[in-house]
Amino acid sequence: MNLVYLDYAATTPVAAEVAQVMAQHLTLEGNFANPASRSHRFGWQAEEAVESARIAVAKLIGASNREIVWTSGATESNNLAIKGVLEGFESGHVITSSIEHKAILDTCDYMAGKGFEITYLKPGEEGLISPEQVKQALRPNTRLVSLMLVNNEIGNVTDIKAVSKVLSNHDALLHCDAAQGTGKLEIDVADLGVDLMSICAHKMYGPKGIGALYVRKSPEVKVYQQIHGGGHERGMRSGTLATHQIVGFAKAAELVMANLEAEIAHSLILRDKLWAGLEVIGGIERNSHGTQCSPNHLNVSFSGVDGEILLASLAQLAVSSGSACNSASVAPSYVLKALGVADELAHAGIRFSVGRYTTEADIDFALAEVERVLAALR
Repeated sequence: MNLVYLDYAATTPVAAEVAQVMAQHLTLEGNFANPASRSHRFGWQAEEAVESARIAVAKLIGASNREIVWTSGATESNNLAIKGVLEGFESGHVITSSIEHKAILDTCDYMAGKGFEITYLKPGEEGLISPEQVKQALRPNTRLVSLMLVNNEIGNVTDIKAVSKVLSNHDALLHCDAAQGTGKLEIDVADLGVDLMSICAHKMYGPKGIGALYVRKSPEVKVYQQIHGGGHERGMRSGTLATHQIVGFAKAAELVMANLEAEIAHSLILRDKLWAGLEVIGGIERNSHGTQCSPNHLNVSFSGVDGEILLASLAQLAVSSGSACNSASVAPSYVLKALGVADELAHAGIRFSVGRYTTEADIDFALAEVERVLAALR
């Protein structure tokens, strides 16, 4: 049976070059030691590999290597950013949006239980959060604004640079969850004007279980550690570093930097080919923004079909009904609901996401499968 993977927004396969580098940091013959072991050459070599990797990952987003804190992934980075900043205050106000990843929404909900006031901005008709909304929501005691760069379900891109300009005369820090944007868009933290940014490897052909938090080197950007025990990562995140995953992250970053322009073009061609084919079939609404969207994402809703039956019938396509973190839920996507999509269409919303290894033949097969399944269900 032919199977086509179109769920690159959930995770990407590890690039062969990345896996090869990782394998060299696992066994006795390789660079396997604890990077914190500073009493012998094995440890020094591991530490050198980790610090070289820090430089590579920093370069990917235009940061300094001293501004990269290793974490287990974007979820931990988001938790560290929000909890770590707010721990410096007894109370205050936070601005985020109703279409953020659950790693943001659940963390904000937790902080609300600690006495912080949270404003959840609702997207406009086009599914975007505007800088003007942030400006209107700002209060004198706003401590943090947390908005994602690329929405994980629909791919819409937030104008983070414009949001940072809104905050230029305010003490609030700006955090950006860029898990879906890293490796898909050109990112420069200085140009964007962010204070903190969450990134991870497994959305860009690196391993799962490794991420980073960019923390702008400045006295006003104070992050309190949430995992204690050893004072690693300049006192922001304790724990033995996973050298093999870190070097894998770095190799993935190097591959992205070498080919980003070509990869963006490749994804755009395939994503647009997919949408053009779906439009011809008819009865399909596009939920992703037409222009202000990641080149990899296409979220659409199908009219006249049951969403669960549709997804089950598309068994030869690896697609998603929303975020991978919510794929077990039978409720309609909260992101699509926030966009004002009716329940029936929200239930029948499908996220297609293309990537480095997607081919035109994959898209042709997907379109034929969708047409076949829709004809049977309708």
